[in-house]
Amino acid sequence: MRSLLLALVPLLTLASVPVHAAVEIFACEPEWAALADEIGGDKVSTFSATTAFQDAHFIQARPSLLARVRRADLVFCTGANLEIGWLPVLLRQAANAAVAPGSNGFLDASQSVRLLDVPTSADRAEGDIHPNGNPHFQLDPRNLPHIAATLTERLQRLDSGNAAYYDERLAAFNARWTKALANWSTKAENLAGMQVIVHHSAWVYLEDWLGIREVGQMEPKPGLPPTASHLAGLLDVVQTSDVKAFLRASYQNPKAASWLMDRTDIPDIVIPHTVGATDEASDLYAWFDDIINRLLEVNR
Repeated sequence: MRSLLLALVPLLTLASVPVHAAVEIFACEPEWAALADEIGGDKVSTFSATTAFQDAHFIQARPSLLARVRRADLVFCTGANLEIGWLPVLLRQAANAAVAPGSNGFLDASQSVRLLDVPTSADRAEGDIHPNGNPHFQLDPRNLPHIAATLTERLQRLDSGNAAYYDERLAAFNARWTKALANWSTKAENLAGMQVIVHHSAWVYLEDWLGIREVGQMEPKPGLPPTASHLAGLLDVVQTSDVKAFLRASYQNPKAASWLMDRTDIPDIVIPHTVGATDEASDLYAWFDDIINRLLEVNR
């Protein structure tokens, strides 16, 4: 019996070691979870803290999110103060040194791109101002390869045994993304100069990429709810401009856009701000397909 038990010890030890220990990624937004899956493949396990129907500025630091941060190997977020209201709380309470800011396990995507709309002063009287710049840079597909390269390098630090695998995944992503980007740009050529009124200042990167002109915002100041007097003023803008659409994200209240639409016959359209924000935006590629298709539908 003793000999049998000794013979079983190595087998029991091997059985306790996981065959595949995936890198646990806590992504703050769906687009980063989708990008992590593209680069990480079956070597990573991803979780998105927010859905496409939540405003990532304002979510609760729930216990379930805290548990996820505690066991994460990598926290992958937008940065630029987008998650300032809840992410620092999670990081502090989780006390996971492996994913603390400044460590290999913390990835701030904003550090890999050029931010637009950087204010000269961060006066809170001007509304929800982001002192480092506009954080909605995921809406310019030209930014994603830069972020993907940083993500690959970080995964290789955390999981050096699979470094070659991550390089291969990055190369495949870049090849496919470059081709898709060329197709999107060609398809969207007629959108240059298109005039729109938006709910919130979330579209500057999309506008910069496609040459769309923003001529008004439904919020009187960033982050402040629309008022009747401000919306009435936008009717004057419509009279002097060739506005093709009112744009908003899936999580934004449609009331203001509906009020304007009823008085102008200009369509109110939901533009997917992230993966999953519409039924059609099912992955990174379908996401930008849907953005362009929705804009072309109203720019006639």
